[in-house]
Amino acid sequence: MRIRELPYFVKWFILGTVIGVVAGLSALTFYFALKLMEYLFILKLVGYEIPEPLGEGGSLNYVFHAERIWLIPLSTALGGLLSGLIVYTWAPEAEGHGTDAAINAFHRLQGRIRRRIPPIKLIASAITIGSGGSAGREGPTAQLSAGIGSILADLFSLPPEDRRIAVAVGIGAGIGSIFKAPIGGAILAAEVLYKRDFESEVLFPALVASAIGYVIFSSVTGFTPIFGYYMGTFNPLRLPLYAVLGVIDGLMAILYVKTFYSVHDAFKRWRVSNYIKPVVGGAVTGLIGLLFPEVLGTGYGWLNLAEFNVANAFISPVIALPLLIILALLPFLKIVATSFSIGSGGSGGVYAPGLVIGAFTGFDAWLIFHYLVPGLAPDPAPFVIISMLALFGAAAKAPLAVMFMVVEMTGSYQLLPGAMIAVAIAYLISGDYTIYRAQVPTRRDSPAHADEYRVPLLMEIRVNECELIKEPIAHADEDVATALNRMLRYRYTALPVIDPEGRFMGVVSLYDMGRGRGRVRDYVRPMRYVTPESTLYDALGVMSEAGTTWAPVVNNGEFLGILTMEGMNRAYSERLRGLRANA
Repeated sequence: MRIRELPYFVKWFILGTVIGVVAGLSALTFYFALKLMEYLFILKLVGYEIPEPLGEGGSLNYVFHAERIWLIPLSTALGGLLSGLIVYTWAPEAEGHGTDAAINAFHRLQGRIRRRIPPIKLIASAITIGSGGSAGREGPTAQLSAGIGSILADLFSLPPEDRRIAVAVGIGAGIGSIFKAPIGGAILAAEVLYKRDFESEVLFPALVASAIGYVIFSSVTGFTPIFGYYMGTFNPLRLPLYAVLGVIDGLMAILYVKTFYSVHDAFKRWRVSNYIKPVVGGAVTGLIGLLFPEVLGTGYGWLNLAEFNVANAFISPVIALPLLIILALLPFLKIVATSFSIGSGGSGGVYAPGLVIGAFTGFDAWLIFHYLVPGLAPDPAPFVIISMLALFGAAAKAPLAVMFMVVEMTGSYQLLPGAMIAVAIAYLISGDYTIYRAQVPTRRDSPAHADEYRVPLLMEIRVNECELIKEPIAHADEDVATALNRMLRYRYTALPVIDPEGRFMGVVSLYDMGRGRGRVRDYVRPMRYVTPESTLYDALGVMSEAGTTWAPVVNNGEFLGILTMEGMNRAYSERLRGLRANA
């Protein structure tokens, strides 16, 4: 009997075990690759020893020292250069933060992730972060594990629905492993796909995979939580302070998302070579890091120093600033540094920076609370911990998963009541703003579940009732590089091809062209299309067969435009509103 034919729990216990082993080994591989790059760039080149978190051998007696501090911008710019060369030469879709790409593969690509992406993501991210770029190691690990989950699904000849589950399980297991947070990782696999929903089919295999990945990773790196153990007690009188902190974190989550994507979109619009952009982003980050080294790298060690109130470690080594000014600026500078490191095309995660931004925000809030009500706020640790989970839980639209992950990373289960209040308020305040653009609101909005909710009505609505778009398309006689750049700009993995007379020829895909040369017509392959009289159910079948979120619309050979999933959603919603109004 083939594995795809086994009962659900048996099948996913086996596959979850395999994915867990892969996730644990992937996390270890990336962890040591990152340590190597930090040694080469930061320690040997700059002569700067980054503070480590307590769970990874760090100390609270840290004193800043950098022998060649002026080389920090050179280190980060060089990291951006090398990362950009690797990514844009071999796998352009490996740029940015990997978790979003894995979420996009779940919803829109039937769980397909190109096989070259995991190793490219590993190397490029290790260089970006190891050279001092402000990014996290969870996103690369998530994409690495998700990519291998997609490969395993193909090796076992699993159908698209199972491949999607394998990708989601890989996301959770990878993050749960490298953060030493198996419960949170498992929940994240099911929660991070949506803004306001949960992928229940993912939870069981994610629990298995995340637990196994955690054991493998921690057997080598140690089972101590990354940020050590918080030994304080819960004080219910602080609940109003945590509620205020939730409001602050919700607003900061909005600022994080808006700043990140403003910088990201600005770099996308900038008409220079993609190879140059990560260099510029790295240089800007390095200049900030020259003045405020706390923003460099993952920031885990600085987070620990804030948690345990080692404020005298925070300095600006180049300009003399009062400590309070430095502490007040750090949350905002970390947002800017992360936006330039990753938004410029560098490779790394946004999860860890979100935690660090939250930690710095919580420390600043504690300073205010300590001044106003010193008896209720004697030390910053509970505010730092709760703020880091509230801010990123809101920004990631994964409040439950992030809450459990942070308490696992800090050993602070006694803070859960306050954490629940703060993250709920932050989630409410942040609205629809999310750091993961590939998320959809609910299962109903996911192309992966379109057939479950829309079949009857989709069989009635015609394509000619929908708005079509004219771009992006590829022209048969243009060169491959132009078509590839257009794909990357529009975030499409395939484009319809038309001949000089405007007639539909077929489709070209990113996977087929790769680094190919010549003209687009050399890579055209057939694709079914719809006509204006076709139903949206027919269009959905074309999309499913081709693995796209669009379908070409053709009438008597003439290409009329592209029907997108968004266009279908609008027509569907309009018809549904009409039915409700007449009910």
